[in-house]
Amino acid sequence: MATIRVRMLMLAAIGCCFLTGSASAMTHIVGGAFGWRAPENNKTSFYADWAFPRTFGVGDQLVFPYRPGSGNVVVVNKEDFDACTQKNVIYMYFNGPTTVSLTKPGDYYYYSGVGKHCEFGQKLHINVVEGKQGSSGKPLPFKINMATKTKPSAGAPAPEPSSPAPSNDAAAPKSSAAAATIQNVGMASGLLTILFSLFI
Repeated sequence: MATIRVRMLMLAAIGCCFLTGSASAMTHIVGGAFGWRAPENNKTSFYADWAFPRTFGVGDQLVFPYRPGSGNVVVVNKEDFDACTQKNVIYMYFNGPTTVSLTKPGDYYYYSGVGKHCEFGQKLHINVVEGKQGSSGKPLPFKINMATKTKPSAGAPAPEPSSPAPSNDAAAPKSSAAAATIQNVGMASGLLTILFSLFI
C-alpha cells in the first residue's frame, strides 16, 4: 500500500511539472514557410517585413531553418548588421537548423555570412521585450465558423447556408494558448496511461 502511495505522489509531482510548463513562450520560425535563405527578386526587406507584426518576448525561441552546410546565422552588433561586415562577430551558428533562445530584452541582429546573402537581404533585426507574451502577428482577417451542418428531417425546411462576413477586428485565439492546451492534453493522456499501467 505504501508503494502505491509513493507512486501516486511521484506521478502527481511529475504531472504538475509538465502541466505548468512554459505556456507563454513562443517559437518563431524565421521566414515562415520561406525559411532562412536569400530573398528572391531583390526583396531586401523580406525578413524585416516578416518580423514587423510579431512580438518577440523573453523566453521565446527563434528557429532558423536551413540545412547543415548550406547556410549559417551570424550574430552581430548594429554596425556590422547595417554594413554586412564581420568586424565584431558575437557568435556564428553553422550547423542548421539553428534554434536561438531569447533570454533577455534588447535588440538582436542576425544575418547570413554566406557570400553576399546579407547584401541580398538575408538579415534579421528583432527587438525582444520583457513582460510581453510573444505573438505571431495580426489576428486572422476572417472568422472561423465551427458550426456543424445537420441533415434536415423529412418535411422540415432546409436551413439557409450561412457564411460569415469577413471582419478585420476578429479576435483570433492566441496560438500559444492553443499550443499550451494541446501540450496539456498530451501530457495528461500520457500521465493517465502511465497511471493505468501501474495498476494493471
